[in-house]
Amino acid sequence: MSRREQIRMTDEEIEGFLADGRVVTCATVGPAGRPHLLPLWYVPDGLDVLCWTYRSSQKTANLRRLAEATLQVEDGERYEDLRGVMMECGVKIVEDADAVAEVGLAVARRYTPGLAPGDPVPPELERAAAQQAVKRVALRFSPTRIVSWDHRKLGGVY
Repeated sequence: MSRREQIRMTDEEIEGFLADGRVVTCATVGPAGRPHLLPLWYVPDGLDVLCWTYRSSQKTANLRRLAEATLQVEDGERYEDLRGVMMECGVKIVEDADAVAEVGLAVARRYTPGLAPGDPVPPELERAAAQQAVKRVALRFSPTRIVSWDHRKLGGVY
């Protein structure tokens, strides 16, 4: 078995890794054909990734031109601890304000300190998501190809 096969994560491991991750790096193709990289907060939905961003942002313009992106979530500081997932994705831009607010609320729920899954959402969070939704779009990244690595699986043997 190749080392590549030994460090590959299963779909279940990838889902768990995405659930534990905090920031996804998103690469789109800019107007001059060069990569446009940026960090995003996200909500995993199985192997899909949901984000929201400003309607007038460069990444939105890039995705309107070419609805494809590459995402990466990574972790680890020493070589033997490196883990990550790189996903080449098709991207759906969601414009409906209610659907955008729903994604925004899911992002807010995930990143608001002290708000645990299943806790009631404070009304001010709902209002903020609804107000922001008119200026934003939601993005659904659906992987067409996934590459993953978990060097911890090698047990320090290279």
